[in-house]
Amino acid sequence: MNNRVYIFDTTLRDGEQSPGCSMNVPEKLRMAGKLVELGVDILEAGFPIASQGDFEAVDAVSREYPWVQVAALARCVRLDVERAAEALKHAKRPRIHTFLATSDIHLKYKLKKSRAEVLEAAARAVELARTFTDDVEFSAEDGARTDPDYLVEVSKAVVAAGARTVNIPDTVGYSTPSEYADIIGRVVKALGDTAIVSVHCHDDLGLAVANSLAAIEAGARQVECTVNGIGERAGNCSLEELVMILKTRNDRYPYQTGIHAEQLFPASQMLSSIISFGPQPNKAIVGRNAFAHEAGIHQDGMLKDRTTYEIIDPKSVGVPESRLVLGKHSGRHALKDRLETLGFALAPEELDFVYGEVTALADNKKGLMDEEIAALARKAQQAMAPAAQ
Repeated sequence: MNNRVYIFDTTLRDGEQSPGCSMNVPEKLRMAGKLVELGVDILEAGFPIASQGDFEAVDAVSREYPWVQVAALARCVRLDVERAAEALKHAKRPRIHTFLATSDIHLKYKLKKSRAEVLEAAARAVELARTFTDDVEFSAEDGARTDPDYLVEVSKAVVAAGARTVNIPDTVGYSTPSEYADIIGRVVKALGDTAIVSVHCHDDLGLAVANSLAAIEAGARQVECTVNGIGERAGNCSLEELVMILKTRNDRYPYQTGIHAEQLFPASQMLSSIISFGPQPNKAIVGRNAFAHEAGIHQDGMLKDRTTYEIIDPKSVGVPESRLVLGKHSGRHALKDRLETLGFALAPEELDFVYGEVTALADNKKGLMDEEIAALARKAQQAMAPAAQ
């Protein structure tokens, strides 16, 4: 299917590399279960040569979910590739994911190698990986800052050596959508149907999702991403954002994924419970405020028809319901609705009393709890009781 986009989840590998996101083997196994339930196509479980824990995590995920396509990362070094293969030996659908930097910046300052040496090392590592599995992916690290002609040369060489997927990462989040689309389009044209072109975008300039979408339009058919967008520095392309853009705006992006969207929020919640932090409150799709409304005009619209201010049904991503937050910007309609939910049917003058109290309190608070609103309702009923006699 030409419009099928494969979701390569690297929450357990690149995501885990960011400060505060380290996971032990049981935690990785627990998160892997949710990622399987979410429906990711490829699950990158770790970097086996990096630590014994990463090796054990890849092995554990492979054993627990033998039907899942499990990937393990390896530098273009014999020991790395062999270690990855060993960690994947119980996987029924193993993928060895090799990588090597290709930009002149990395060649000069980090690798201290020539272009010819890097091309040879990349092809040799892919050939070695192919002796262990038919499914090999090669990543041209810092691909977005690599000379385009050389990038195409390396891509062709690793495909000739046996790679079935070629990943062009924007490793430092430097690229812009139109620029990245040009790069990806060039590689897609050069490889034709010999390999799937993949992308792996970082969010240093806040463009990871935009760059990934531009790459899909240019012919990329695999996107590497993470739950909550965690990852090195500013993070990776956010899985939930990418998936819901493709789903919500299918008129503009006519592509399909295998993700079960109703598991997006539960996956986010599980990850947050495992690592040391959750997404920011205003994070799209999974943030605490993603489906919360405080402004009175918005709340009035929501009470009349949800689609006035929500483009996504919260239940479709696993969020139980929208929230109308009562604060100083809220209106009488939202307050009346909340009071009825709490079991109070107030007379107009009682509602006016509560509304005045709520706005006065909310000037000095970040929102009111249901218990406080209920207490104000009881106060209003008591205050108005003598006048009603």
